[in-house]
Amino acid sequence: MSSLLSKQLSLYTLKNVLSLHVLVDYFGSKKLHQITNGTALTSTMFQASGAAPGSSGYINITDLKGGKVGFGAENNDGNLDAVYVKSVAEIPYNISVLQISQVLNSAEAEAPTAEPSKLNLTEIMSKQGCKAFADLLISSGADATFNENIDGGLTVFCPTDPVIKDFMPKYKNLTASKKASLLLYHGVPVYQSMQMLKSNNGIMNTLATDGANKYDFTIQNDGEVVTLETKVMTAKITGTLKDEEPLIVYKINKVLLPRELYKPVEAPAESPKPSKSKSKSKSKHKVADAPESDAPAESDPADDQTADNDSGVAGLDGRRLVMVMLSLCIGVLLM
Repeated sequence: MSSLLSKQLSLYTLKNVLSLHVLVDYFGSKKLHQITNGTALTSTMFQASGAAPGSSGYINITDLKGGKVGFGAENNDGNLDAVYVKSVAEIPYNISVLQISQVLNSAEAEAPTAEPSKLNLTEIMSKQGCKAFADLLISSGADATFNENIDGGLTVFCPTDPVIKDFMPKYKNLTASKKASLLLYHGVPVYQSMQMLKSNNGIMNTLATDGANKYDFTIQNDGEVVTLETKVMTAKITGTLKDEEPLIVYKINKVLLPRELYKPVEAPAESPKPSKSKSKSKSKHKVADAPESDAPAESDPADDQTADNDSGVAGLDGRRLVMVMLSLCIGVLLM
């Protein structure tokens, strides 16, 4: 890589050069020696990004004599700058990492690349309901750490102004170092879109994470609702202020409280469940002691039996009783 680094290319130009080295098709060591007609032209991430002019984002792979395989950029006058050295790792038909002898040359990939427009994080927050949090970042100096991480990817969770206003008494009681840790706890040093948060539930490191000081929290989602759980409290994402990769800023409904600074909330102990036998006896006791209601009480089977005896039809089985009732109905109809 020394030949590439010696060119002192900008970070954004380096991204183009490196993306030229990532193919969008699978080539394992076996496939390299089984190329149809001995040569293939394959697209790279540089081509897929749309930054490559024309077909400059394609790579020529050629099976050479003596078992060697050569690689070269399509726009490099047919020169094969590098040769295959060995396979570093392979998961067949998913991903392979191949070592080549040197960096691929491409005038188009190495052309000066304009730096994207600067994203002013605190200004973005101030204009969209998070001015109080932005002011805390600036006054504490924590904004410098946030800004340093934007180019590499940054996700910010910003409590809204009313939330910060209610939290200020607690914030003022913190030391300067703890204030900084609390604020840095609201940033994740990687770009995480809403879809990525929903599909990658789990523990997230933050800008405050430092060795033994974990300062992490857990991402969880329930359908469209995404929450941040710190073991001290749970906050909910309520909206998106800015989504322009590599930066994304979310609104949240609470200040994130790390367990390193605040005591975790202990779950209340569950009361022992009564055994089935006790439950049954308790149920019977309740029925016996239940106050009388205005509704009529259900008759006792013994009372029904006494009533039948009084009416003179006791001892009839079901069929004879039906016949008696049917006869009575027919008699009424004939009258």
